[in-house]
Amino acid sequence: MSLLRRVEQAQRRADSDVPAVPEEQPAAPRKAAPQPAREAMLAEIRGRVQGEVIGAFQSLLDVKDPADVRSAIATIIDRMITKHGFSVTRDERLALVEEVVHEVTGLGPLEPLLLDPTITEVMVNGPNQVFIERGGKLLRTDVVFLNNDHVRRIIDRIIAPLGRRIDESSPRVDARLPDGSRVNAVIEPLSLVGPVITIRKFAAKPFTVADLVGFGTGSAEIFDFLRHCVWARLNVFVSGGTGSGKTTFLNVLSSFIPEDERIVTVEDAAELQLRQEHVVTLEARPANAEGTGEITIRDLLRNALHMRPDRIIVGECRSAEALDMIQAMMTGQDGSLSTGHANTTQDMLRRLETMILMSGYELPLSAIREQIASAIDLIVHTARLKDGSRKIVNITEVYGIEDDEILTQDIFAFEQTGIGEDGKVLGELLPTGIRPTFMGVFAASGLDLAPGAFGIPPEDPTKPARRGKERWAIGGIADKPDEARPKIGQGRAVSAGGMVYVSAVGPINPKTGLAVSGDIKDQTRQCVRNLKALLEASGSSLEKVVWANWSLRDSGEFDTFNDEWLRSFPGDAPVGQGTLMPPSHKRAGFRVSIGVIAEA
Repeated sequence: MSLLRRVEQAQRRADSDVPAVPEEQPAAPRKAAPQPAREAMLAEIRGRVQGEVIGAFQSLLDVKDPADVRSAIATIIDRMITKHGFSVTRDERLALVEEVVHEVTGLGPLEPLLLDPTITEVMVNGPNQVFIERGGKLLRTDVVFLNNDHVRRIIDRIIAPLGRRIDESSPRVDARLPDGSRVNAVIEPLSLVGPVITIRKFAAKPFTVADLVGFGTGSAEIFDFLRHCVWARLNVFVSGGTGSGKTTFLNVLSSFIPEDERIVTVEDAAELQLRQEHVVTLEARPANAEGTGEITIRDLLRNALHMRPDRIIVGECRSAEALDMIQAMMTGQDGSLSTGHANTTQDMLRRLETMILMSGYELPLSAIREQIASAIDLIVHTARLKDGSRKIVNITEVYGIEDDEILTQDIFAFEQTGIGEDGKVLGELLPTGIRPTFMGVFAASGLDLAPGAFGIPPEDPTKPARRGKERWAIGGIADKPDEARPKIGQGRAVSAGGMVYVSAVGPINPKTGLAVSGDIKDQTRQCVRNLKALLEASGSSLEKVVWANWSLRDSGEFDTFNDEWLRSFPGDAPVGQGTLMPPSHKRAGFRVSIGVIAEA
């Protein structure tokens, strides 16, 4: 049976169930009909046609050829217009056909908005309000739905292929369209204005570096710097407010990952559009109607660690999965990427702390901050400015922890210079003049950068460099000790007046020039060994120490330190006092440093 024949039969069945509508007498053409009256008539036609035609077109949902669908719809609409004597123009008839085609094969009134490449977001606030975002600005459209059921029908059409549901027991849902656009829907009783749909559109073709440079998101030099960071396998976190372009930016960052690496992406609703060949995409699954079968991002992250990934990309950290992401970054998946919502880079760090606490593990805040500081190397903060443009406003290094506070420093910062005549924000992302501690990672990764590249100042041998992260020291990644630099914690012995004065000695391994790892006991023992060597080289010894000065990172560790210190003196220990530890020693990883005065 032909498609048109099936449709006609369905139409006759629908007509037999619908009360007869009095036919309207053909009216003479109106040359100057009031616009509101014309719109009211078209709305009546639209409601009657859609209600009847959609009911007769259930069989069209399985039709594959769009031309057949359009032809059948046009035939039925012409028949209905003739039957009821509607007076419509050719353009109005074509628009009506297009609307019904969208109802049957697409997303109804939203279809033209989704096909418009200039629209980046579509927001449905009930059946009578539809807003769009174009050029970073919100605009209201003249698009309307028939009623709440009409909106619900579109929501069901979006989520049905994904196996998701929305009803009173589960009145919100996250989903995606076939092109990757992100969809969020909320219905009663959560929404008081009717069903609400928010669609974040994705470009059919993923944006490239050239696109973002053209948009003014950042300069070509900035993206070249970030490319080197991805090549050097730094762990990068992208932060920003809602609609600031985090996911788009993450997509571009991920394009820098070499083709020969295995990438595993983990997302709540799959949005990333990676073009590498070796990509495994994992998507979370909500619970079914019985409340079982849920697969969370945390579950997927744990599973990803068993999939031999070179890099893990988490589309967005929103809750307890932040702990698993941080753990992955600390357990061999260097070069991992993720995003999170925050107003500033400092807010992002605080939000990460909160999200990790949501995991349910009783972790002290100091331990959480140590893990964050160790795992994340770089935070790229994006923002949507007042003119609607999306820009990188900060590139911040996370380089350590001191007094239980995470240490950060801006490498690049956006400087606004004014507002243009067209309302555009004027400014540029500029280097701050601070040299990041991870510069040695570039050289170890085979990335030779010229001095002063990207506006980053070259290394100054007269200034003590901040110590890089411990994991960079594996395989010689960290900067090598420079003989021209002042020695932090190495101590210096001076003989005068029959006495030997030794400045602060830290728990330095003489072979590496770095602080030994371990607790206060291990570091105290190393300090004593270093003191002993300096004193003996100056013609003295530990037995001749008459006075000591120590500084502790944590005053609560004094008893443990003192027990270990007394072990070095079988008789009476020298008198002494404690002082505050200087910041340079804290940054070097010291828990203790000791200075003494001894007889020559």
